[in-house]
Formats: sequence, structure tokens, C-alpha cells
Amino acid sequence: MPSLLPVLARGALLSPFKHPRPDADFPRTRLELPAARVGPGRLAAYERVCGFPTGVDALPVTYPHVLGFPLAMRIMADREFPLPLIGLVHTSIEITQRAGLDPAEDYAVGVRVAALAPHRRGTEAVVVTEARSGDRIVWESTSTYLARHRTPVSVRTEARPPGHDPLPVLAEWRLADDVGRRYAAVSGDRNPIHLHPLTARLLGFPRAIAHGMWTVARCLAEQPAPAAVRIRAEFRAPVLLPGTVTYAADGGRFELRGGDRLHLRGEIRPLTG
Repeated sequence: MPSLLPVLARGALLSPFKHPRPDADFPRTRLELPAARVGPGRLAAYERVCGFPTGVDALPVTYPHVLGFPLAMRIMADREFPLPLIGLVHTSIEITQRAGLDPAEDYAVGVRVAALAPHRRGTEAVVVTEARSGDRIVWESTSTYLARHRTPVSVRTEARPPGHDPLPVLAEWRLADDVGRRYAAVSGDRNPIHLHPLTARLLGFPRAIAHGMWTVARCLAEQPAPAAVRIRAEFRAPVLLPGTVTYAADGGRFELRGGDRLHLRGEIRPLTG
């Protein structure tokens, strides 16, 4: 995996000079890897960290996010990107996969920022990632990343979507304090909020927090998705490390909770038509 440290260092140096707001201009650049290759060793390490079975003839549905992540970092570390890279929090993802992806195939992966949007705690960037096989888009995702900052009262007091009754609990997971570091090693996402208690505290968290993409991948490892699928996940509250969470699922819906606190809510739906 090419090192992202120079990109992250540039983003870190520029972060204090960023002035996030939802009406800011942002780069319309689309970056692309024309032939993103899946390394078998890297894939197996990812599968082990996230709980997927190894040696399966299809990529985990979350894996193309890893292929596109370096491109997303290059865009978000750029001087013209208005949100500070350090401290960005992944708040949601929607994935559409049109067919199972062969680990032996190369994919053209492209990433762009589609929009900035107001959030009750700051400003979100909407980032779109696509994986193509030939001329066909076989996988795409839309992610939101939150930069926390002061917001107008009208935004802060906006009502959150109504909650739902908890799903049936199927498992309890005790998460070690190194989960963030282990996922960072296989994904390249070395945001300091995930790595150590000290760096997380400097950015407003009491301890290191798990990556949102690790939490959704870990859930999907328990509830495998069909080859053609749409997945939506909302990262509602940070998962502090170390910690204990419960995994719950019913039909296509799934959740992670810590006691009464909802960390993650998602759903899996077969793609039809």
C-alpha cells in the first residue's frame, strides 16, 4: 500500500487554516486510478481485521472503499478543500453494488466531492466513489464526512430523525484498544482520532474511537450481503476504544449499541431491476 503519510501530513499542516462552512467553495476535481489492483495479502489482512472469511471468490462489499480512500485523502488534504482533514468524522455511507466483484480483476476507481451540506454540529462533505469494470459502474458509494464547528441556532436545534425500537441482540463484542490501529494498517486511514487516546483527546474525544467503516464492515461480516445489493449505514455515535458493544439484526436491518446508546444503524437491501 503506497504510504499516505505525506498526504496526511500536508492535510494536518493545512487544517488549522481551514474555515469550514456549508456555503464554501470546494474542488470539483475527480481523481481516478485507472487500474486499482487488489493485493491478496492486503485483502486477507483486511478480511481478518474486519471478521470476513478469507479466501472467498468475491471482495467484501466494503472493500472498494479502501481502494478509493487514497484518492479521497488527496482531495480532502488539498489546499482548496475547505474542511480541515484532521478531526473529520465519517457520519454515513450508502453503497450500491451491482454484482459480486472478482478479487483478481482490476477496477477503475474514481472519487469526487459532490457537495457540502450543513449539519447540526458543523459542515459535511459528500464524497462519491465509483468502481468501474470496463464501461460499467459495478460499485459506488456516497459518504458524508463531518467537520465539527459552531453552527447557527437554526441548524443546531434541527430535529433528528425519530428513533426505532432496538433490534434483537445476536452477539456482544469486546473491542480492544488497538482496533483503530489495526484497521488503519489495512485501510490507510490514520486519522489521529482512531489511533491513540492522547491524539483523540487533542481532537475532542475522551479516548480513541473505532473507524466507522470498520464498524459497518464488522457487522456485514456477520450478515453477508447478496452480490447485488444496496447498503445504508449511519454512524450515530462514536465507539470508544476499548469498549463493549452489542450487535443486533433483524431481516436486513442491523445495529451496534453500547448499552442504551446507538452507535450504528444500517440496512441491507437486495438490488432489483
